[in-house]
Amino acid sequence: MPRKFNARRYAQAVLEIALEKDELERWRSDLDEVVGAVEEGAFLAVLVSPKIHFDEKSRLLEARLPDISPLALNLAKLLVARGGINIIRGIAAEYRHMVDEHHGVQTAGVVTAIPIDKQDEDRLARELGGMTGKKVQVSPSVDSSIIGGIIARVGGKLLDGSTRSKLLALKKELVTGGGVG
Repeated sequence: MPRKFNARRYAQAVLEIALEKDELERWRSDLDEVVGAVEEGAFLAVLVSPKIHFDEKSRLLEARLPDISPLALNLAKLLVARGGINIIRGIAAEYRHMVDEHHGVQTAGVVTAIPIDKQDEDRLARELGGMTGKKVQVSPSVDSSIIGGIIARVGGKLLDGSTRSKLLALKKELVTGGGVG
């Protein structure tokens, strides 16, 4: 039976260690470094290969990641030993999210039809922060299919102010005859 790996569980364990040792940012950079190493296809292929003994994989990890903390290196080795190194990106993402929450920062995914500049990003962060009562960090992306406006996802809330959704709502209203008296 294949093992199931839960990135959130590993990230929670890492967060607890990082808080205990007061090394939140160190762990963030260490995890990012492991992700960077593993994203190299040839290196990942070696780490997941059943033909290569774990001792050799361990030596390769130590050589490739000389500047990370011993605990972060042990996490990478544990994931390799258990056949779960491919979830390191998910662990790093979950960890970043947990650290942001710890600092009272919430990330808002914002989709616009055209790219927004830093000034608009900051204004959106302030407005969304006022709505949520938390400090908001905007993570922008572009999708021309929304035609105009914005779609923002903050926490579990979706705020859809796109022109496309407004046009679809108008079309539905016209088809169903709503509002005609």
